[in-house]
Amino acid sequence: MNRSLVSVICLCYNHHRYLQEAIESVLSQTYSSLQVIVVDDASVDGSKELIKELIKHRDGIQTIFLPDNVGNCKAFNQGLKLATGDFIIDFSTDDIMLPDRIEKQIAFFEKQNEKVGIVFSDAVYVNENGSTIRSHYDYLFKKRLLDHVPSGDVFRDVLTTYFISSPTMMIKKKVMDTLHGYDEALSYEDFDFWIRASRDFQFEFLNERTTKVRKSSESMSTGWYRLGDRQLHSTFLVCTKAEKLCRDEQDRNALRWRVLYEFKQAVFSQNKTEAKLFAELFTRLGKTPISFFVIQAASYFPLPWAWIRKMYYQLRYD
Repeated sequence: MNRSLVSVICLCYNHHRYLQEAIESVLSQTYSSLQVIVVDDASVDGSKELIKELIKHRDGIQTIFLPDNVGNCKAFNQGLKLATGDFIIDFSTDDIMLPDRIEKQIAFFEKQNEKVGIVFSDAVYVNENGSTIRSHYDYLFKKRLLDHVPSGDVFRDVLTTYFISSPTMMIKKKVMDTLHGYDEALSYEDFDFWIRASRDFQFEFLNERTTKVRKSSESMSTGWYRLGDRQLHSTFLVCTKAEKLCRDEQDRNALRWRVLYEFKQAVFSQNKTEAKLFAELFTRLGKTPISFFVIQAASYFPLPWAWIRKMYYQLRYD
C-alpha cells in the first residue's frame, strides 16, 4: 500500500545549538514516507556547516543555502518549490518533533472529509535548555483565554482568538498551492495563513501533544508589541486582507473585534503609526463603540503606557 508522502520543510536561521536534535527528530519519525528539505536562511553561527555534516551520510535530504537572510516567509517558499508531498510541515529547527507525530497526524487526516486542509495539535513549550515550561492548551484553558478548541470552519475564530500552535500544523499541499505559499511581504506567516486558508478549507484538532516548541530570547514571539514592532504592521496588512474576505456581518463583527484589540495594543505599546492605521481601519468598518474613543483619548496622556502595558500582561499572563 502506498503511503502519502509528507514534505517537511526545515527552516534554519542561527539554530546551531538546537539543530542536531531538531533534524534527528524528523529523521527518526515512525512514519517513513518523508521528503526532507532543509533551508538555511544565511545563518552566521555555523549552522550551514553543521547541516552539511549532519546529512553527509544520509541520502535524499535536499538542502537550500540562501546567500542572504530573507526571513521565514521567503525562505519557506523557496523550500516549498521543491516540495512534492501530499502534505506539508513547516518545521523550525529549534523545535523537536515527538517520534510518532507524523504517523498520528496522517492517520487522523485519513479520517477527515475532503474539505479539511489543516490538522493541528497540542504542543509542549520548552526553554533554551529543553526544560518544559507548559503545554499549549493547558495554559490557554488555565488563563481562561479559551474554553474549547475550535475546528471546522474557523474563519471567525482565527480572527478573534489565538488557539493554534503553528509548529504543530500539517497542511495539505493543495492548500499551499491554492494560497501560493506564504505572503513574502509580511514579517511573519501564521495569522495571514490562518485567515486565507480558513476561508476555503476546514481545520481539525488532533488532541495529542506532537511537538516540543522552543521559547527562547530569539523567538519571534518575544518581540510582540515592542516599540517599532515590524510584526504589528504585518498584522495590520493581514486585517486589511481579512476585510475583503468577510462574507457577512458576523465575519465583519469578528474583524472589528480584532482590529479594536490591535488598536489598543498599538496605542499602549506606543506604536503610533500602527495605532493610526488601525484606527482608520476600525472607523471604516463602522459601529464605533465608546471604548474606541476612550482608548484614543488615553493615548494623549503623557504616561509610560508601554511600561504599564508590560506590567499588566506580566501579571495577567505569566
